Amino acid sequence: MKEDYQMTRQEAEKEMEYYRKIFSVVRLLGEEDMKALEKGRLTGTVSDCCQCYKFWKKDILCENCISLKVWKEKTERTKLEFQGDDIYQVISRYVEIDGKPYVMELVKKMYEDSLLDADGRRKLAGKLSGYNDELYKDAMTGAYNRRYFEDELKGRTDLAGVAMIDMDDFKLCNDTCGHNAGDIALETMVKVIRKFIRKTDVLVRYGGDEFLLLMYDVTEEVFDEKLHQIQKQISEAAVPGYSNLHLSVSIGGLVSANEPLDRAVDRADQLMYQAKSSKNMVVTEMSPLPGNQNSEGIHTRLRSQILLVDDSEINRELLSAMLENEFDILEAENGEQCMEMLSQYGTGISLVLLDIVMPKMNGFEVLSAMNRKHLINDIPVIMISSEDSQNTIRRAYELGVSDYINRPFDARIVYRRVYNTIKLYAKQRRLTRLISDQNYEKEKNNKMMVSILSHIVEFRNGESGQHVLHINILTERLLERLVEKTGKYNLTAADRSLITTASSLHDIGKIGIDDKILNKPGKLTKEEFEIMKTHTLIGADMLESMGIYQNEKLIKIACQICRWHHERYDGRGYPDGLKGEEIPIAAQVVSLADVYDALSSERVYKKAFSHEKTMEMILAGECGQFNPLLLECLKDIQDELREDLKKTTLA
Repeated sequence: MKEDYQMTRQEAEKEMEYYRKIFSVVRLLGEEDMKALEKGRLTGTVSDCCQCYKFWKKDILCENCISLKVWKEKTERTKLEFQGDDIYQVISRYVEIDGKPYVMELVKKMYEDSLLDADGRRKLAGKLSGYNDELYKDAMTGAYNRRYFEDELKGRTDLAGVAMIDMDDFKLCNDTCGHNAGDIALETMVKVIRKFIRKTDVLVRYGGDEFLLLMYDVTEEVFDEKLHQIQKQISEAAVPGYSNLHLSVSIGGLVSANEPLDRAVDRADQLMYQAKSSKNMVVTEMSPLPGNQNSEGIHTRLRSQILLVDDSEINRELLSAMLENEFDILEAENGEQCMEMLSQYGTGISLVLLDIVMPKMNGFEVLSAMNRKHLINDIPVIMISSEDSQNTIRRAYELGVSDYINRPFDARIVYRRVYNTIKLYAKQRRLTRLISDQNYEKEKNNKMMVSILSHIVEFRNGESGQHVLHINILTERLLERLVEKTGKYNLTAADRSLITTASSLHDIGKIGIDDKILNKPGKLTKEEFEIMKTHTLIGADMLESMGIYQNEKLIKIACQICRWHHERYDGRGYPDGLKGEEIPIAAQVVSLADVYDALSSERVYKKAFSHEKTMEMILAGECGQFNPLLLECLKDIQDELREDLKKTTLA
């Protein structure tokens, strides 16, 4: 039997003759045209690669060439092509003529009166405006996205202040506090930035935790001041719901004129990474880090910086003379100046040498302030004083000093203690970074392998791979809200991360179920459903027989989830009929997540329900009874959950 796309040459000519009465262009693109088009896409060649480009007279490749898609998919597609002020309707259709493949392309110019009436045009304008926001706005922060920069900004040469703003330790924040905390931290940072910029300025989410700020028609002095205000206010900002989370940013900035913006961004990025070496700092071409310039004129800090804090100029001169050959020296004559310089330089200061007795703000008050601002964790302090009572020394150590030196002192001993303390803290920071990176890589690889395995199961089950992703998101969000509402389950950040990872394996037992039952489009018989229910036991047995890995916490949690994610809070689930808190909390959470996604997603046996209908069915108990506390959590997060799942579906 001949398919619709199969025809003889005579039939094709007859059909095309008919189309020429309607369309201004009717043509066939053969195999050579498609090869040329593919070659142009790969090499970037435009002018000579294909007759398509000669027709449209474009200097760039089409991002959405429907003819190439139709050729590969053997389907039919339609699009609107904008050429200057004109709009063309393009229809591409796959055909086989005398057994040879072609794409039949039909082009027709559209006229305004044939498109929409006045009301339709207003609605279209509204739609396009909304589409523009979806296309160019970051959904979470409301800032422009990277695509906006690439499409609209990077070639511009306006006079503008250009700054790269990067949140310090963002990955560590996500790893330890969860992604919800990371999201709220970014939103908090953006709110602070918006307070200090004009409506005409542009904020772009350039990367995950990296933002590009453009302030047009601004002087270097004003721009430098604005960046320092932003840095200071972010460091003082409170993150809603996470009182122990303290923000800081590293900022690199410059004022650019008569150069493409993407080059200015590269220079700002270099300055930002100089600031990043110290954290919580602003580095601009106007206020660079102390140090020499390299051959490219970029400032680089070659030596560690020490802040000397003493009201005696003679004492400062003595200490400076001992240390200036090896270190860059900053000086403050009282505690207030010390705190101002710590705020300005942040961890760009490698060590503070601090006196006790000073006017305005003494050494102990400085230590208390450093503790309140959490600076003492990153900037070591050595106290130097003639006070030698045990109570004074004990109090200094209780407030977090790394060392205590009595006057009079030996210059060589002071130098050695300073050097050793700086070296120790530098090594500690490197080790912390190394361990954090290693843990991140290990966790990423674990999640990747679990994801691969779970997607294999999904592939057999005829479901989209998005089911696993949705279960991960639902589980993570439910757990985050659960620990905010109650401490009943003693779930640490590490526990929540393991449960989220293990949730991917909830249906691994389906690998042992016959395909005919798994993918049956209709309702299962009683016997078939009994067989389907055994996937819980098959999955648990598989994990319990993991040999040397069976005692790993991830495997134990995954085993609980596999066996009991179909149990119900009233005891009417399977396979063991567990009731209430007999069901491990990991299995309870994944059970609710699984039901939500099963209802709101399309399956071989059903269409997808809306979010509203899904919530109605779950809360009414139509899918069994769940922990009331978890149902409250689901209601609390439903709006952000809907947005999260929508983003993954669009992606």
